[in-house]
Amino acid sequence: MKLSKETVQRYGWIGAGAFLFSLGMNVFVIPLGLYSGGIIGIAQILRTMLQSYVTLNFDVAGILNFLINIPLFIMAYRSISRKFFIRTIYCVILQTIFMTCIPIPQTPIIEDILSACLVGGICCGVGIGLTLRAQGSGGGLDILGFYFSMKKPGFSVGKLSILVNIFVFSLCAYLFDIPTAIYSILNMVCSSMIMDKIHYQNINMTVMIFTKSADVQQQIIHMMHRGVTYWKGAGAYTNDETYILVTAISKYEVPQIKKIVKDIDPKAFMIFNEGMSISGNFEKRL
Repeated sequence: MKLSKETVQRYGWIGAGAFLFSLGMNVFVIPLGLYSGGIIGIAQILRTMLQSYVTLNFDVAGILNFLINIPLFIMAYRSISRKFFIRTIYCVILQTIFMTCIPIPQTPIIEDILSACLVGGICCGVGIGLTLRAQGSGGGLDILGFYFSMKKPGFSVGKLSILVNIFVFSLCAYLFDIPTAIYSILNMVCSSMIMDKIHYQNINMTVMIFTKSADVQQQIIHMMHRGVTYWKGAGAYTNDETYILVTAISKYEVPQIKKIVKDIDPKAFMIFNEGMSISGNFEKRL
């Protein structure tokens, strides 16, 4: 099976994202004794507890993260989609390899812990953002969040993340010390802010299209599987009949809808409205 150029680029960006995230963790975060949030944070805590009983020659946090994700891989394959499953397992395998193979400095490269938190957070945030922007997934909470948002339209992925991270960082404070938990939270906040700047999957948009071609709406439905509402209008200057189409999409789908419209009617006029709150039968996609 021949892969398209777009697919190759997508998997390349997912790989780059997995590498940057692992680099940020191994080079900046782990040497300070800090912990990530989510499932990786749980894997790191288990790694630290395991080191108390067994001498390890390499960091096993990536391997533990992969093992914890196995039930979630099954969920992704059965309940979400095959493509989502493939991209997720590809990303997590790369993360496992990179987190296991990238050497961890014996002493922190940046001695100031706050500066190291910021640099590590930026590096990890860029990595996660690139992965998500390429429609990939790092597993863990990404899978759970996407699954529950499909099953329950009003489900908040953010609340799930907050609840899990409260548990992770409370455990850090209990098992280790409060400063470790606080600096780990700062690192996670920085990472999340950078990730949001790069990844805009959850930004909803409405699009209004003015076209003289009746084929545009059918192509949007056929190629994007998005519903379209239309009515007929007329230009005030020319009095020519015009189709007015309205549809709701995510920001990721903007290039696709632009291409569809341009290929059919190069003279079509489009208006994009960003950041809309949408309720009802609107499919969230990754």
